[in-house]
Amino acid sequence: MNSPISNADLHAYADGQLDPNKLTMVEAWLANHPEHREEIDEWRAQSAQLHNAFDAVLNEPLPSRLLPKAKPTWSLNVQWFSSGATLLVGVMAGFYLHNIPGFFPADSVAVQSLPQMAAMAHAVFVPEVRHPVEVGVDQEAHLVQWLSKRLGSKLVPPKLDDIGYKLMGGRLLPGDKGSVAQFMYENNSLQRLTLYVRPNAKDDAQAVFHYAREGNLDVFYWVNGQFGYALAGDIGRNQMLVVAKEVYKEFESNPSY
Repeated sequence: MNSPISNADLHAYADGQLDPNKLTMVEAWLANHPEHREEIDEWRAQSAQLHNAFDAVLNEPLPSRLLPKAKPTWSLNVQWFSSGATLLVGVMAGFYLHNIPGFFPADSVAVQSLPQMAAMAHAVFVPEVRHPVEVGVDQEAHLVQWLSKRLGSKLVPPKLDDIGYKLMGGRLLPGDKGSVAQFMYENNSLQRLTLYVRPNAKDDAQAVFHYAREGNLDVFYWVNGQFGYALAGDIGRNQMLVVAKEVYKEFESNPSY
């Protein structure tokens, strides 16, 4: 968007989170761009649906069966998520229901939450046609600078062209403890993968792969240094493992990552 009003400003406007000065600017911009008002109305409607679905859950005490030592009992269902206007509510609900069967034991609750949050973010944004990413690959330098600043460390999206996946771009998302990043990739068959990067992960966890089956998605995830990584997609477990190994190799071999 070549204007002083960004996509993030429009989302903040939809959520009623702008200060008075910025609100005036956005209102003036929308007066000249009425085609965006319908989109904002859709975001607000979806936000209301998410609040209706999850606000009551967020106000409940955490059941003892869902504490870290509990046996996983919940399966993720994200089919009706079609937009990312209020991902925060969905992420919080996913973190609340944080034990999902089908993966090897991880070292901490923070690590266990990685596949659920990555799968939810994937399910929300991959179907998007107009706005699958917030900053496109044509602005990769800006994307790297922005996400690195927000996550507190240099973060460069791995290059997966050699295995058939091109970077589409990325976005900033709310995590359970601050900001997280999501990078999206696409192959010639229009299959999409997302890489979810969470800062402040457990720094002494082993850099080994864990696997989770989240609904119809395969997720490979690991912790290395201060970051937790989760690669999500529905291209088949074996192919996902190939890509996950390539992502890991990229981060290990390039010190700027």
